[in-house]
Parts: sequence; C-alpha cells; structure tokens
Amino acid sequence: MALYRQKLPQLSGGDFLTDGGLETALIFHHGIDLPCFAAFPLVMSEDGRETLRRYFKPYLETAMQQHVGFILDTVTWRTNKDWGEKLGYSAQDLTEVQRQSVSFASELRDAYATNGTPIVINGILGPRGDGYKADDRMSSDEAEQYHAPLIEVFCDTAADMVSAMTMTYPEEAIGIARAAQSRGMPIVISFTVETDGRLPSGDSLREAIEKVDAATGSGPIYYMINCAHPKHFEEALNAKEAWLDRIKGIRANASTLSHAELDAATELDDGDPAALGLHYRMLRNTLKQLRVLGGCCGTDHRHIAAICEACSPADTENAPPRV
Repeated sequence: MALYRQKLPQLSGGDFLTDGGLETALIFHHGIDLPCFAAFPLVMSEDGRETLRRYFKPYLETAMQQHVGFILDTVTWRTNKDWGEKLGYSAQDLTEVQRQSVSFASELRDAYATNGTPIVINGILGPRGDGYKADDRMSSDEAEQYHAPLIEVFCDTAADMVSAMTMTYPEEAIGIARAAQSRGMPIVISFTVETDGRLPSGDSLREAIEKVDAATGSGPIYYMINCAHPKHFEEALNAKEAWLDRIKGIRANASTLSHAELDAATELDDGDPAALGLHYRMLRNTLKQLRVLGGCCGTDHRHIAAICEACSPADTENAPPRV
C-alpha cells in the first residue's frame, strides 16, 4: 500500500535527497555491463538486488544522518515496450519488473525510514526514445496511450508517485501527465537540456513547462531538471518569473560535457563534488521552491553528500527548513 500518495511530504517543505547516477555508477564503479543503459534486470535476481542494496545504502545513510527525506526511485527508467523488446523482455516480463522494483524499494524503505527521514517511493518512467535526442516524436495522444500501461502498473503497487525523467520534448511529457492524472497518480515531469539550456527539441524550459501546464491544467505536482550540468541551465533560470516556482527538483550531471560527448565517453567524468554542491546552493537564490536535491550521470554518494552540505539551511539564506 502506498504510504504517501494522498499527501506527499516533499510538498509540505523540507529537503529531500535522491540517489545519483545509477547507471553510470553501476558501469564505472561496480563494473557491471548494462546493455541499452538498462539497470532494471538487476532487480530480478538476488545477486542483482544485493548490488542495488550496496548502491543505495550510502545515499540512504546520508539522508538519515542529515535528518532529511529521501525520494527513492524504482530502477525502471528503461522499462517500456521499445527498450524491453531490444533487451528481449515481453510486456508481461516488464510488468513483473515494475512490480519487483517497487517491492525492492519497499524493502529499503522498511529498513531505512525514520520520523526524520520519510522515504517516498517514486515509480520511474523514461522516454520512449534515447533520452538525449528528440527524434521520432509522438503526439501527446500517442504518448498518453503508450505510457498509460506503465502508470497503471505503478498505481497497483506501493509507489507513492511517478516521475517521467529525461524528457526531451513537451508532447511526450503532456501525454504522460494526462495518463497519470486520469488514474489519480501524482506525476512529476523532469526535462533535460543541452548545453544551451534548451531541450533537445529546441524548446526553452519556460516554453516546455508552460506547454505542459496549459495542456494539463497544471497537472504535474512539480517539475525537475535532470541529466545536465548546472552551467548548462543556470542562465535560463535567471529571471524572476512565475514559472520558476514550478521547479522543485534538480538532478544534475557531474560533468559539464554535452550529451553527445558523454555518449561517446569511455571514461567517467565525475567532476568536482564540492563545486557541484556550490552550484546547487546558488540555484536556491533563483529557485525558491527547490526541495529535491539529487544527481544524474557521473554523480555518486560523494556528490549527494556535498550537495546536502552546501544546501544546509544553516548555511543558505533562503533555504526551506529541513524535515
């Protein structure tokens, strides 16, 4: 049973951490091959689940030590029909993967949640396509039909909410938001941007957020930005406009490289954790509603700890109170 679906604690104030770059950490730190950048097969074996336990442990321990909440993602970013077919998984197989991923997240929540560290289980949806490109675009109606079965599975589990991560164009985000709305599931939309601060589709962050809100009656509970370094989007946020209050979370990359450069990289660029933390601290001067602090490609528990320390309300003038 979902604990927080009706009243998500991150909407009431306080900081919430996430993990970092799951896939890059598994590949470069754990030496695990991930065909199609898909981590979900790990949840289907005990050895794989143990690897995931080791991965999540330092993040969850940081949240407990700092007395902040945690948004615990399912490992289902590649669990849709197109990617499943490439990996040899049927629709029935993928449904079981989703269920097992939520079950695994529930196990972690039981082990680590405290009064000071509420843990929200977040069902993850990824883009139908690459995540770095906006080719083969769907209409919003097509996207709603495509992603609805995935959301239906999460609705029947202990997932408290769902998030569409690394969205590259507004229409897919609109379809996902509508599918979640019609099923009463809280939905977060997270867009990615290129080095110019625009989505791979060419839309600005403002245009993308305003398009989704206009088409869904402000359906998403909030928006996020992921899979880009803060240097890529800080300028795009340099305005005192109402749409900025819709952004509540950042999951940035460790590296300042472009998506194309990261795609071609054979070594991990993990950047500077302390410097990344300072970028988050500065972002709070612009994003007054920023509550969800995490990482994406190249980040690990060191980066999340540095971000949490840098954004401590004791050190940040306008930061919200901790849980």
